[in-house]
This record gives sequence, C-alpha cells and structure tokens, in this order.
Amino acid sequence: MDMTFLGMGYIGAGLGAGITLLGAGLAIGKLAASALEGTARQPEAAGTIRTTMIIAAALIEGLAFLALVICLLALMNFGMPKEQVAKENTAQSVQVK
Repeated sequence: MDMTFLGMGYIGAGLGAGITLLGAGLAIGKLAASALEGTARQPEAAGTIRTTMIIAAALIEGLAFLALVICLLALMNFGMPKEQVAKENTAQSVQVK
C-alpha cells in the first residue's frame, strides 16, 4: 500500500479541521465582542442583542461541526486506496461462494 496516499489524507483532514476550528473561534470571538460593544452602547437592548448573539453563535458552531464531520469522513475515505478495497471485495465474494 502506498503510504504517501495515507499521509496526504491525514494531513489534509488535519489541516481542514484546524482551519475550521480557527475560523469558528474567530467568528464567535468577533460576534461576542460586537455584542458586548452593542450592550455597552445601548444597555436597554441587552436582551435582544443577547438572543441574537446566541442564535448566531449556534449557527456558527453547527457549521463548524458539519465541517469537522466532513473532514472525518474524508479521512475515513482516505484510509484505504480504491484498488485495495476492490481486492478485498473480490476476495470476500470468492470466500462466500
């Protein structure tokens, strides 16, 4: 089995997961900073600002979780080259007969 194929898959999934988490962290940080600044400028709107912030943070976290799942699925797909899967499937079909 070609180990370069496996290594590149692991590197790609790791980079994808890292970039995803970095982007989500920066987005939620900017969201919280803006909400705090809005609350400081207009304290009577704190409830509305907080509610909007929580909804937006949940959407950001959901998108980050989806991206992580996609990275993990890509990693599991890179686990075995296609010709190895084909050989195993034919070997299993021969054993069944």
